[in-house]
Amino acid sequence: MTTSLNGNQAAETATIEHAILEAINEARAACEQGGNHSAGCAVAWDIVEELQAEKSHKQQAKHNKTSLENYCDRHPEAVECLIYDV
Repeated sequence: MTTSLNGNQAAETATIEHAILEAINEARAACEQGGNHSAGCAVAWDIVEELQAEKSHKQQAKHNKTSLENYCDRHPEAVECLIYDV
């Protein structure tokens, strides 16, 4: 289960990074075409900023596991890790 979550997070991060790189290339092209002070150039760089902000928010939202959670991932049968429904 942990592997699939980490795999999904890695894929999501790679997708966002890829989108950022594409947006940077598009922004550079827009600025070359319309000039550095054109509206298209500004909009393109705003898109880059939004994608970078999204990547940052996702990294901050990532749950940092406690030492007990790490232990239970390695030893799910341990008494400390058992969960009972009452």
